Amino acid sequence: MNKVVMKEIIKWLDAGVIYPISDSSWVSHVQCVPKKGGITIVTNDENELLPTRMVTGWRICIDYRKLNKATKKDHFPFPFIDQMLDRLAGKEFYCFLDGYSGYNQIVVAPEDQEKTTFTCTYGTYAFQRMHFGLCNAPATFQRCMLAIFSDMVEEFLEVFMDDFSVSGETFDSCLGNLAKVLKRCEEADLVLNWEKCHFMVNECTVLGHKISSKGIEVDKAKVEVIEKLPPPTNVKGIRSFLGHADFYRKFIEDFSKISKPMCNLLQQNQHFVFDKECQSAFEELKMRLISAPVVVPPDWTSPF
Repeated sequence: MNKVVMKEIIKWLDAGVIYPISDSSWVSHVQCVPKKGGITIVTNDENELLPTRMVTGWRICIDYRKLNKATKKDHFPFPFIDQMLDRLAGKEFYCFLDGYSGYNQIVVAPEDQEKTTFTCTYGTYAFQRMHFGLCNAPATFQRCMLAIFSDMVEEFLEVFMDDFSVSGETFDSCLGNLAKVLKRCEEADLVLNWEKCHFMVNECTVLGHKISSKGIEVDKAKVEVIEKLPPPTNVKGIRSFLGHADFYRKFIEDFSKISKPMCNLLQQNQHFVFDKECQSAFEELKMRLISAPVVVPPDWTSPF
């Protein structure tokens, strides 16, 4: 863990993200948390199937809970995912851009930098750039992105945090729109992670949904995981399954009616009995997700 922290601090110091500080009225601790990938199904010693998140590395987090508690909250709205996907679906070409260390590209006000002080084995440091542990970081970043791309958003560009989706009806129009976005990125000194960018593709996965000219589909990789899930054995398992399935509820007609037997087990003082009715609801939801239709956004120019 110390090696992980030391490596990250050296990287931050070289990039000018942090600087050493000797005195601050706010000091937070460092936490090393596993960086997890997608859920996979593994078999345990007793040959039981268990959903497991694979650890792909380590992430350095700062425990800003006390600072966040004292911070006045910023309630800047995020775009509605459904509306965003509807605007993207049905186009012929797409470009997907990803911001490089997005939060670190926003400077913290000099008078507030000492509040971000954290301590570790190698000393105390403060952030010159915004860190993801701060409660208002997402709202601040989204406001900044909308301010930069205000004339493009909802026209040919969709922005959700550091993910930018550029679309076009034809190859040339999409290429022209991409040129405008990249020029604006240069003007605003916004850095992109080229390894995670996709240019001029016909389909791609956005926020867990597959987008193409056909419409909106569920992400097959996520559905395959749900398909292999064993029946829940406790309340936590039911919450986990319903949480995954609920993400795609717009693809499932009568979702609430089907899931009702399982939802009943979430009530207070309810004895956990996963009976045939619950098993039937569990299998029905899995079957519906596997055969989920392509959802096509309505054509508002046509009569209803």
